[in-house]
Amino acid sequence: MTIPLYLKDSYLKSCSGEVIEIDEDKSIVLNQSIFYPTSGGQPGDNGVLLCGDNRCEIISTRKGENGKIILVPANHEYVPKLGDNVEQIINWETRYKHMRVHSALHLLSVVIPLPVTGGSITDEKGRLDFNMPDALSNKEDLEFQLNELISGQYKITQSWITDKELLAQPGLVKTMSVQPPIGSGKVRLVRIGSDANQIDLQPCGGTHVANTSEIGSMRFGKIEKKGKQNRRVNIHFTD
Repeated sequence: MTIPLYLKDSYLKSCSGEVIEIDEDKSIVLNQSIFYPTSGGQPGDNGVLLCGDNRCEIISTRKGENGKIILVPANHEYVPKLGDNVEQIINWETRYKHMRVHSALHLLSVVIPLPVTGGSITDEKGRLDFNMPDALSNKEDLEFQLNELISGQYKITQSWITDKELLAQPGLVKTMSVQPPIGSGKVRLVRIGSDANQIDLQPCGGTHVANTSEIGSMRFGKIEKKGKQNRRVNIHFTD
């Protein structure tokens, strides 16, 4: 199992790691990782592994079996060996944009309090699909509400509950198509706001900014009809 360091600190840009597995396709597994693997609509990180004077470009990251985080090299010109200690460095500019968009999507689910049927994140925009039979009639008002929450400087924190506690509180889960991972015994919750002034609380394994003010101003893009009851709401950075 790879220790997912990004869950504890999304702001880690570099860290050491030991190569514990090299697969047949030359993909790499470390004992601990700051690279986020593709999941929950958030793309996997890319970056580089350094070992002495050698450099291994990582083009993507994915989940493997039994908690492994798999790093995919750009080519096989240099791949570290089993047991090597490497310095892992993520593409921070892209990761940070993913964090900002992901946090903004949590707020979008607050201003549009409907069941979520899907979602996706890029470094420029994000979208949520909602179980929304009727079209939105107040797009401008919702955009204003979203940016009011962003500028509210709410802290974003995390905590953990047991699988049993989550099953006893089904209202925490906003997504219809993707359920939070259970089976390991505990589930991570992401909270926006404080106990006294909570804006949002839901299970999430993604990376987030520490304060909503870091998100920056967002604008609504297309609202697309996707099926009989589903509509896709896109949001974009304004800067």
